[in-house]
Amino acid sequence: MTMEQPIPAVRTGLADAADHERIDAYVRGHAEGTPFHLTAWNEAVARGCRQKSHYLIAESAGRIVGVLPLGEVHSPLFGRALVSSPFAVGGGILADDDRTLARLAEEAWILAVRLSCPSVELRGGMLPADWPASESTYAGFVRPLAADDEAELLAIPRKQRAEVRKALGLDLDVEVGTGTADRAAHYGVYAESVRNLGTPVFPRSLFDAVLDGFGADADILTVRKDGQPLASVLSLYHGGAVMPYWGGGTRAARTFRANDMMYYALMNHARRRGCTHFDFGRSKFGTGAFAFKRNWGFEPAPLRYAVKAAEGEGPREINPMSPKYRMQVALWQKLPLWLANRLGPAISRGLG
Repeated sequence: MTMEQPIPAVRTGLADAADHERIDAYVRGHAEGTPFHLTAWNEAVARGCRQKSHYLIAESAGRIVGVLPLGEVHSPLFGRALVSSPFAVGGGILADDDRTLARLAEEAWILAVRLSCPSVELRGGMLPADWPASESTYAGFVRPLAADDEAELLAIPRKQRAEVRKALGLDLDVEVGTGTADRAAHYGVYAESVRNLGTPVFPRSLFDAVLDGFGADADILTVRKDGQPLASVLSLYHGGAVMPYWGGGTRAARTFRANDMMYYALMNHARRRGCTHFDFGRSKFGTGAFAFKRNWGFEPAPLRYAVKAAEGEGPREINPMSPKYRMQVALWQKLPLWLANRLGPAISRGLG
């Protein structure tokens, strides 16, 4: 007769460095672990956006059998929620089995009630069977990297490959680093890019905290023309994959095809770092970003997210494409850049 395993105990961790090391080792060893499960992400969000973080650890016989990073997100505009993981495209529960999954989900909801958060959002990971889930909003895009620079170019579909070839002939400079100049160039480009899209920029402190927390597993690649930054991306490296996470271009980037150069250069840079896959992140179905990634030869895979809300409450509405925000987006696009950069961080840190 097989002895039934004890129900795992769940506690809130991150009290000391030992917890950090054990959690990160578990995440790196789990097939569904992402950069957003690592303690560095949890802590970067807490420092960079002044949102309180929590980390649930499930243990059995002294061994970690499941984890759940959580951020307590509060905004007067968008409401309160407990989110895994804040400002991430992934996260959610990692567990060894269904019982541990259920225990972590139960404890997350108990914590949400105690913190007066009317909903819990799980972005990917292992989702509880009894929580409402959807895979109709976002898709992820991942493919292997090619063997060398020329093979990478040939792996790009013909029409997009022609754009990259044009960029290669425009005497653009590519720089990679994490220093003060790299960070300043990236934030300037990214802030202009999101203003042009009509969304508020994240705090500079969030980017700095992620770069500091991830160390060698994060960097910035910037494309310049005559010294002027045109496109820039902050990327994460995890499990043999590169993830261009926060990237954008100025209005002049289109003229010089700087975004095309940026992603092609990042593919080659990542391969030289030892990466085997390129994770193009998520995009909403039917958007220009979705089509752009398909043009590069990436096939979409639906992402499953789950939200549990208190009775009588609905999930937060934070999608900038929602008709609810159409007027606000149009107005934001017209703001002077200096004003958008001043107002944006106070708004965006409550998005989570």
